[in-house]
Amino acid sequence: MSFRTVVITKQAKISYKNRFLVVKQDINENYIHLSEIDTIIVDSISISISAYLLKELAENKINIIFCDEKHNPFGELQPFYSRHNSSKKILTQTKWTTKDKDKIWSLIVKNKINNQANLLNKVKSKQASLVKSYIKEVGVGDKTNREGHAAKVYFNALFGKTFTRGDGSNIDIALNYGYAVLLSTISKEIVNNGYLTQLGIHHKNEFNPYNLSCDLMEPFRIIIDSFVYQNKDRVLDTTYKLEIINIFNDTFIFNKRKYTLKDVIMFYVKNTLEVLDDNKEYKDFIYEG
Repeated sequence: MSFRTVVITKQAKISYKNRFLVVKQDINENYIHLSEIDTIIVDSISISISAYLLKELAENKINIIFCDEKHNPFGELQPFYSRHNSSKKILTQTKWTTKDKDKIWSLIVKNKINNQANLLNKVKSKQASLVKSYIKEVGVGDKTNREGHAAKVYFNALFGKTFTRGDGSNIDIALNYGYAVLLSTISKEIVNNGYLTQLGIHHKNEFNPYNLSCDLMEPFRIIIDSFVYQNKDRVLDTTYKLEIINIFNDTFIFNKRKYTLKDVIMFYVKNTLEVLDDNKEYKDFIYEG
């Protein structure tokens, strides 16, 4: 099973040779076998990539994330078909009923709010019980937007009342970076299971190619939040970014067993899609700190 995230931050030429990723910088060449690679992050606009390498990465289901001149993730490479029966899976996806989507969205929202309350408990916030109370108010499809109410209380309790999402602060920038890597990891698993990231459960923005990814990532945002909280006075430099990326190799409990976060996401996405397809039991991802 692939396990490495390769981050390239300096001017380089990357290509493919005999099942290896080749990274050439000046007179130095580094070789990494494709079987070891889960994700490649291209964190520089001074990197040239061979088309043949892109083809091999897509065929081997290796995620590649591209960053802009400000070093913020802006896009990724995804294969058209990552599973032999993608057409069947997509047809099934288009037939998900509103009733089933509302049901699973309620479970996802409850899972997310519970994790938020758990983190607030961990940091000894007095608002933990208030956030926890919103779980009982989540109705089918969360029509009253308990998710939004909980998020406002949660972020104010965690980062202070002066913080708001999108304010461009160091905290916000770090959250955006972590969320982008998380979104890409979720998207990869959705595609690997044969589904379209565009067709969401709750998120339905016509300009968002990752509606379903945005749905399924919600319970996992807490992991990024927790790490950024512990480093809230830092500026997002290369070292900080690498530490965020390394979170995906940390171990967490899912379904009473320990896995790396990458594997937890793999199992969670598969399970949630099976809930929608076959009415299987939804398994929470419980953040325990």
